[in-house]
Order: sequence, then structure tokens, then C-alpha cells
Amino acid sequence: MDEDLVRRIANHPQYQALKARRTRFGWILTLLMLIVYYGFIMLVAFNKPFLAQRLGEGVMTLGIPIGFGVILFTIAITTYYVKRANAEFDTLSDAVAKGALK
Repeated sequence: MDEDLVRRIANHPQYQALKARRTRFGWILTLLMLIVYYGFIMLVAFNKPFLAQRLGEGVMTLGIPIGFGVILFTIAITTYYVKRANAEFDTLSDAVAKGALK
């Protein structure tokens, strides 16, 4: 790739904003996922009686819907990331590309 183009893109103010927003957003989602996942693992490791509680007269324990909730949370934050990336980050990327090619 052309060194001058790379330098112009790296120094472009909108690229700096895109990079900062995307990095901050990625770390926030990563932190949320770690809290949810490791919170569940900590429950499994240190509070088995809580997860082993029966729900009603059925055979399902409380751990099953909580574990399913972890999976749904993962799907939800992935969907949220994709939607935000398509709406906000792609728009900023296009603006950077147009500005750098001027």
C-alpha cells in the first residue's frame, strides 16, 4: 500500500475518532462478557447449592436457565456490536476513506 496514503489515513481526525470509539466499545463489550461468563463460572465453582435449586415440580434446576441466559447474552451483545458497526463504524470508515483520498 502507498506509504503516503497510510500516513494520511492514520493522521486523519475522523480515523482517530473511529479508532477510539471502536476500541472503547470493544473493551466495554469484552468487560461485560467477562463479567457474565466468569460470574456464571464462579457460581458453578462456589455456590452449587444455589444453581441446584429446583424450579417448581419439574426436573430443571436454576442453573439451566442461567446458563442459557449466558448464551443469549452472548448472542445479544454480538448482534448489538454488528448493528452498531454497520451503522456507525462503517459510516466513519467511509468518511475517512473519502477524506484521505482528497
